[in-house]
Amino acid sequence: MSSTELPPVPPANVLPRVAPVAAEEGERLRSVELPGITLTVRSRPPVREDLPPALYVHGLGGSSQNWSALMALLEDTVDGEAVDLPGFGDSPPPDDGNYSVTAHARAVIHFLDASGRGPVHLVGNSLGGAVSTRVAALRPDLVRTLTLVSPALPELRVQRSAVPTGLLALPGVAALFTRLTRQWTAEQRVRGVMALCYGDPERVTPEGFRDAVREMERRLQLPYFWDAMARSARGIVDAYTLGGQHGLWRQAERVLAPTLLVYGGRDQLVGFRMARRAARAFRDSRLLTLPDAGHVAMMEYPETVATAFRELLTETGARTRWRGPGEPGKPAAPGEGAAGSGGTGTDAGASGMTMGMGG
Repeated sequence: MSSTELPPVPPANVLPRVAPVAAEEGERLRSVELPGITLTVRSRPPVREDLPPALYVHGLGGSSQNWSALMALLEDTVDGEAVDLPGFGDSPPPDDGNYSVTAHARAVIHFLDASGRGPVHLVGNSLGGAVSTRVAALRPDLVRTLTLVSPALPELRVQRSAVPTGLLALPGVAALFTRLTRQWTAEQRVRGVMALCYGDPERVTPEGFRDAVREMERRLQLPYFWDAMARSARGIVDAYTLGGQHGLWRQAERVLAPTLLVYGGRDQLVGFRMARRAARAFRDSRLLTLPDAGHVAMMEYPETVATAFRELLTETGARTRWRGPGEPGKPAAPGEGAAGSGGTGTDAGASGMTMGMGG
């Protein structure tokens, strides 16, 4: 093994015991075993049994916890679950060590097939946005609507601030970074991440910062943490280079589900200029731009994103549970929805928000 490569990761069944990811009040965590992978799934009990199912997919370096604020706001609208992708959150590494976008998409598809919850309202951020795009293109039967927050779709001119993240894909860089930052505290690492991902890090509450530090301390104990990060970053770069029918932009054009696109004006990882291209690529798209938001708008402005999501469901008649051809009854008519599940208003910091149909 080259000295620049990461050390081998022990099999999942001999990994050291590390404290689990924290669960917010009202949340439940469960483990789902599937062929070659084990996924941790975060959920909130729905307020009614007939709410349509939703699945949230996090980005690079994130976890299902990234969706806690949005899930809580939408618990009266959808029966939501958030998945920890293999190697992230509480999910152990995949047996085959494959962290490609396709492998992550395969994990989501296997989970949805096994759960029988599809079609779902699929929501993805960053890497999770690329994964969700691939899922929607390959398995339209599993996706009722698609919501993408700063999706990691190919850019010809990557922002300078995104270059360090992309460099993780190069062999040896993750190991080098680990050595160079060995003396960094968890607090320093969290401040760096927040400065990169938030439009305004000051929006993070002291409690939120403390929780993030505890989670960073937990992650640094995982022997596969940097391996999962590096291989997933490599998977994004590889997906950017694919052409033909496997290219992410080509697959975006194949998506049939009504799509909500959310882009932040201060995003340092996904170019804000990509918003219009995405709106043109997805055939049935709506575009929400938040000038003050960064890369994780669902964490910075959850109320605004929740309102836009509800509007998507109302417009598409998707606010009640879909009934398949083998079930009694029929799909809900447009406009049918849950009483009392109207919009929650707009965050004050989201001034300048625009929303319109993608053209």
